[in-house]
Amino acid sequence: MWRKASAALLLALAVGYFYGGRPELPEQILQYIGLPNLQTPSPSNAGLERAISAAWNALIALPSRQWSKVAVGVNACVDVVVTGVGLLQALAVDPGAGRDHGVLHSKDDLREAFVHYMERGAAAERFFSDKEVFQRIARAAAEYPGAKLYVGGNAALIGQKFATYPDLMVLLCGPVGPKLHEMLDEQIVVPPESLQETDEFHLILEYKAGEQWGSTRAPQANRFIFSHDVSNGEMSSLETFVASLEEFQPELVVLSGFHMMEGQGRELWGERLKEAVAALADIPKGIPIHLELASMTDKDFMSRLMQEVLPIVSSIGLNEQELLFLSQAGDGPHAALPAWKGVPDVGRVGDILSWVLERHGRTDPSSESDLTRIHFHTLAYHILATVDGYWGNQAAAVMAGARVASSQACGLRTVDVSKVELKAPLEFLTSHSEPRERLSLKPEEPVAVWRRGNITFHLTPVLVCKRPLRTVGLGDAISAEGLVYSELTRQHPF
Repeated sequence: MWRKASAALLLALAVGYFYGGRPELPEQILQYIGLPNLQTPSPSNAGLERAISAAWNALIALPSRQWSKVAVGVNACVDVVVTGVGLLQALAVDPGAGRDHGVLHSKDDLREAFVHYMERGAAAERFFSDKEVFQRIARAAAEYPGAKLYVGGNAALIGQKFATYPDLMVLLCGPVGPKLHEMLDEQIVVPPESLQETDEFHLILEYKAGEQWGSTRAPQANRFIFSHDVSNGEMSSLETFVASLEEFQPELVVLSGFHMMEGQGRELWGERLKEAVAALADIPKGIPIHLELASMTDKDFMSRLMQEVLPIVSSIGLNEQELLFLSQAGDGPHAALPAWKGVPDVGRVGDILSWVLERHGRTDPSSESDLTRIHFHTLAYHILATVDGYWGNQAAAVMAGARVASSQACGLRTVDVSKVELKAPLEFLTSHSEPRERLSLKPEEPVAVWRRGNITFHLTPVLVCKRPLRTVGLGDAISAEGLVYSELTRQHPF
């Protein structure tokens, strides 16, 4: 009797916390009344970060069979990285309300789109249609105090990450100008046909967690990317890339840059997409293809990618925005959700990943699709979802991707546990509907595994950098690292 009374009292206290403006229930109350504490870890659990980092180092191992040659294409450029708020202030742009734009036509469009994503702490990439205005902004960015030049473009960044493995030969095809060629790792092979006289520049407007501009406050560090990049927008290097594969003989092909087509207009991208799909059909059978996705806004374009490109690749990499937009474009699970709030719900993410593999992948052995692997990454955790029987070493692969996210964001080669924090839920549901499981993360075994039909999921937390130095290219590094630690266990019937 007294236990029932005590439970009732504690439940009343819990309600009081919520109505009294204190939504964070004490962990002791949650445990006592049997409610799951799905909050992220508190600072008092700082030892979790150390345990997870140690477990990663102990458990991550390369597969028995490793890639020796990887070909990467086709978007490459020079990134000009500046503080976003500082540059916009230098351009005499005042803060205001945010609004998304699929294509930027003016400085006002740039300001509205930047604010729209900054207030969400989300990454985005857009095409700037006016060449002269873009060049004026680019000159201002290059001259802005503290501006830095880096290797840019998903393909080039993935190639750079692969090149950190000395036994791995890397071919890079893309519009490579003199400055980019100078900055690339000497281990990367660039075909002469990919070299051009001028560089393509992309402007990266970064902001820090908590940074404020007017009434807008960034909930987390991220960046907004824009360019007037016709070469990458047309994927002009794709045919050169495919033609170079016969001589290079890669064991793995990594493809990116489709998102750049979107800014060219529907008529142009419609025709170019047909040509791109035809070119990909010429890639020798038996070579797995990984497709790295990026920010897009045109649902028709994304729908065409799902129907025509996803079935001819064996693996894709994407973040939470791209995953939700993919579902929205295809009327998939949780398509009515306008955007993620905070850390994306693991159950909803799992539902969409299952839908992608079941609808566009090879969960049915009689399917003609080649898609059997998805590497999903968000700030707090990563998931590798694979169709059973095709990929090995995926626990190590997902941990390796999370480890590189934790170290690279802090500008380090290894994880410094004093500079990172755990934001992933320690307990989660594997689906938003039945049947589902409730799973817990164990720091000493930091990979949660579950199955749905013939799809296996591997989830690991990310140790999030408290003060990230650079967020650009993290997704590319994550996917590249995950591929290095992945092994193809069965030949795809390409």
